[in-house]
Amino acid sequence: MKARAIIMAAGKGTRMKSRTPKVLHELCGRPMIEHVLDAVRGAGAEEIAAVVSEELRPAIEALGVRCIVQEPQNGTGHAMQLAMAVLSASNGQVLVASGDMPLVPASLLRDVTSARSASGAPAALVSARVPLPTNFGRIVRESGRVARIVENADASEIERAIDEVNTGIYCFDERALRYHLGRLKPDNKQGELYLTDCIASIVADKGSVEAVICGDSRLVMGVNNRVELAAARAVMQRRILDELMLSGVTVVDPSTTYVDAKVAAGNDTVVLPNTHLRGKTRIGAGCVIGPDSMLENAEVGDRAQIWYSIVRDSSIGAGVTVGPFAHIRMGAQVADDSRIGNFVELKKTIMGKGVKAHHLSYLGDAEIGAEANIGAGTITCNWDGKNKNKTKIGRKAFIGSNSSLVAPVTIGDEALTGAGSVVIRDVQAGERVAGNPAKPLKPKDK
Repeated sequence: MKARAIIMAAGKGTRMKSRTPKVLHELCGRPMIEHVLDAVRGAGAEEIAAVVSEELRPAIEALGVRCIVQEPQNGTGHAMQLAMAVLSASNGQVLVASGDMPLVPASLLRDVTSARSASGAPAALVSARVPLPTNFGRIVRESGRVARIVENADASEIERAIDEVNTGIYCFDERALRYHLGRLKPDNKQGELYLTDCIASIVADKGSVEAVICGDSRLVMGVNNRVELAAARAVMQRRILDELMLSGVTVVDPSTTYVDAKVAAGNDTVVLPNTHLRGKTRIGAGCVIGPDSMLENAEVGDRAQIWYSIVRDSSIGAGVTVGPFAHIRMGAQVADDSRIGNFVELKKTIMGKGVKAHHLSYLGDAEIGAEANIGAGTITCNWDGKNKNKTKIGRKAFIGSNSSLVAPVTIGDEALTGAGSVVIRDVQAGERVAGNPAKPLKPKDK
């Protein structure tokens, strides 16, 4: 049965000691709350809303989620009262999850919604067994059934010895939820309205509460500080790497490989140690990436090799080799079978098929034709002090070592510049120039 979902995300997150709201802290390339939203959508939620602070609202609305602002913050029960007051009444069920639990899988959320709908109970929750001591609320059972939840601050010593805890994930029959929310009172040490008190209220009304026990407590790990953020990242990172390896990618050393959640790679690709694959990077089949490389929002064709290099927001064609120590950035496009060598930087440059730039060059704001050869030390001088200008290099052109191409300038097809040339005027197709400033060379005697 499908449900509407409420994400609880209004907590201040003071233990993060950060200007960034807690649920926006990055985890494997995405804010924590995005991982939660993926799980909720995967569980079949038809409508999603989030209870947030005013500070957080613009960022969450940008994710396409309806926001309910909780100001002041008077507990989880108060947050849910605000949400249900905004949402139109229905006869369905309400899934509740926390925005700071990025490891929760959709399958667990489906389990709790299924448990509630199959039993017809007013509520179901997810519990887990965790090592003590813990700050989680305790699940108190009577005759084996869930009777109530006691928050850690309000628990007795006997209750604190209980290792079955509340994870903050629930599924309610909506009509029952609205009724029991109206009965909440701030009878606790915090003086707040607790959503957890709805459980005792349901039981006192002769209703039952189903419990789905999560066998792996790491999946319901809440992130409240940077230590817990690092622990969650380690779990998620291993999950991502395992999925890659099972899909046919070789990860030589998972302990030194860092891959974001949205990265994809083809089978028989090898990822070597100390490699970072970030953002929406897409890598083809049969590639070798690394060691010591970073790709961010990169598109890489089949059979490419990138080692000791950085590629950001750029595309690399099939069969291309990059590195060592190359830097490709800002929308550069490298066509198939090209060679980018050591200490070469490309910025907003379109490079044709089979181009060679093997050594020590800066190629910015350039268009380079197929099979051109760029000599060591070549620079496209694209900045005139006010504007960035374009350099065009034709097909099969030969650019001599230490050439400076002062943009805007065009080098024609099969043209040649001599070593050390400073080119300030266009060079015609097939023409040979050299010098400072570069001038046409006399034809050789036949």
